Amino acid sequence: MMMKIKMELTKVKKDKPISNQLGFGQFFTDHMFIEDYTDEKGWHDPRILPYQSISLDPAAKVFHYGQTVFEGLKAYLTIDQKVRLFRPKSNFKRLNASNERLCIPAINEEHVLEALKGLITVDREWIPTNPGTSLYIRPFIIATDPCLGVSSSKRFQLIIIMSPVGSYYKEGIKPVKIQVEQHYVRAVAGGTGAAKTGGNYASSLKGQELASKDGYSQTLWLDGIERRYIEEVGSMNIFFKINGIVVTPELNGSILPGITRDSMIQLLKSKNIPLEERRISMDEVLEAYHNGTLEEAFGTGTAAVISPIGEFKWKDNRIILNNSEIGEVTQMLYDTLTGIQNGSLEDPFGWTITW
Repeated sequence: MMMKIKMELTKVKKDKPISNQLGFGQFFTDHMFIEDYTDEKGWHDPRILPYQSISLDPAAKVFHYGQTVFEGLKAYLTIDQKVRLFRPKSNFKRLNASNERLCIPAINEEHVLEALKGLITVDREWIPTNPGTSLYIRPFIIATDPCLGVSSSKRFQLIIIMSPVGSYYKEGIKPVKIQVEQHYVRAVAGGTGAAKTGGNYASSLKGQELASKDGYSQTLWLDGIERRYIEEVGSMNIFFKINGIVVTPELNGSILPGITRDSMIQLLKSKNIPLEERRISMDEVLEAYHNGTLEEAFGTGTAAVISPIGEFKWKDNRIILNNSEIGEVTQMLYDTLTGIQNGSLEDPFGWTITW
């Protein structure tokens, strides 16, 4: 059954930003998508309308109890000028997994994908074409029930906004410096670490602030129990190449199941590169560094795609990887994945939707 979407187009279009000055998440397209939920009607009144501020009651539960989830995905213009989405069905499936954890009603994944395609079509001219650029898409759900009781909301809004973006890091594809957090904890198994919800990111800000003061781009989080085992970077999953084997922390209930992470795993397997998903400690990484078997490290995520890591700071140790240059496997993964995303390479995995 086709979704009936109300549409109100803007009468005044915004000026487009300069392509080489996009940054990340600083500019927004002309339109947005909104759909409402109430217990009585379910999800209803889907509409595309001009990008605008939203009005919420000060007692809306999202402000007080953080009942909110979000996703991040990207659209590209291929070399033959078609629009391409990368693994959107996986994003909406993960959004519903986050919904379940945060007591938010499930969305109809097919309907929301249909709405997203309509929104992108309306704002197609906002998709940037410079190398390394894309249209970042942010679907999110907020609890709007105006009630201060600690309970699940009975009203929600699903909103989708879009932003033309350049590189997530100002360093671009150059290796970044990571500081290993010693004092604070981001998440533990049984909590909300595996859900994509705002509170996880709010709890990571202090570590990010401290890392930035020391000249590091991001924080690497360790497990919340023993403070030994590597979990993830603030906005990325993480991989190490040790003695020819790529190792990434196994999903344990406190690590976000990254879609880019899963894509990299499938790519590595298709290239017959040895891969292990398991617990890995900073002690093991330091030992591999000292014995010369730590060859590469990189982070993966929708926003950054892939970020080679050139240095870790852990306690009094500075671990320098590959002379702070991008590694061979990291470069191959970046080139392959971005090639599939922008249409310059074939998509043997069936990851993309193009129209």
